[in-house]
Amino acid sequence: MSIVLTAVNLLTLLTQAPAAPYAWSLVLSGAAVIASIVPLGAARSQANFTMEDMKAPRAMFERLPAWGQRASWAHQNSFEAFTLHAPAALLALIAVLEVGELPGLAVPAALLQPLLRFLYLPAYVANIAPLRGLCWAGALLCTGILYSEGLKALVLG
Repeated sequence: MSIVLTAVNLLTLLTQAPAAPYAWSLVLSGAAVIASIVPLGAARSQANFTMEDMKAPRAMFERLPAWGQRASWAHQNSFEAFTLHAPAALLALIAVLEVGELPGLAVPAALLQPLLRFLYLPAYVANIAPLRGLCWAGALLCTGILYSEGLKALVLG
């Protein structure tokens, strides 16, 4: 029962105002980028990262274990995904403030995208390719939905 109440409270927090899901989507997507640093840091630690490596941290890529190389790729992809998603979340946020609530899948897409990006990280590092691919494609679809719904609301009113 406590888990259900916690989930309900969390959902209420994430959707308490019409603009909230889009603001949270932006913040949580940024947090996913920051979270991608953790496995990369662990891999660098395992590869004996030293202060000398600070001169060219990407040059040590070959010293990383296989999972660490995947962590590096996941980290880079996190930035790429964020640069696509942030404008979509901002577009949806602006649309809500200008026009009102967005219809259809906009709220679920906004909240699902960061969740998928958080799941993407361990799937990539652990080399679970099907899950990684589903998370990547699903998060990209969510971003596309936000662009579509935000643009429709602003253009069509």
